[in-house]
Amino acid sequence: MLEFQVASIFQLTRMANVIIERITKNPESFGGKACIAGHRIRVMDVVIWHEDLGMSPDEIVAASPELSLSDVHAALAYYFDNVEEIRNDIHHNDELADQLRARFPSKLKEKLLHGAD
Repeated sequence: MLEFQVASIFQLTRMANVIIERITKNPESFGGKACIAGHRIRVMDVVIWHEDLGMSPDEIVAASPELSLSDVHAALAYYFDNVEEIRNDIHHNDELADQLRARFPSKLKEKLLHGAD
């Protein structure tokens, strides 16, 4: 039984190290939001694709071939360990988008709704 517990602890430690190696947070990049190491893809992007758009990890890799399947799984594992942080990032991002849309309305949308001048 002790051997199983030691092996389990070793596997969990190894898994945590894989996530740490694949997920980075740098205050100078993306405002310190969690990103996949070596890529300009945030963990919250992967979460949105997976949770909101219903994409499987394989579909995410097909859409972003610069990512490996283990990158996607590491991002999802990070999310499930840090749900509140990532959901807050998504909420903040949505609020910022709403503010920008209100401040800078779409000229194309206006033309489509009211016809060209």
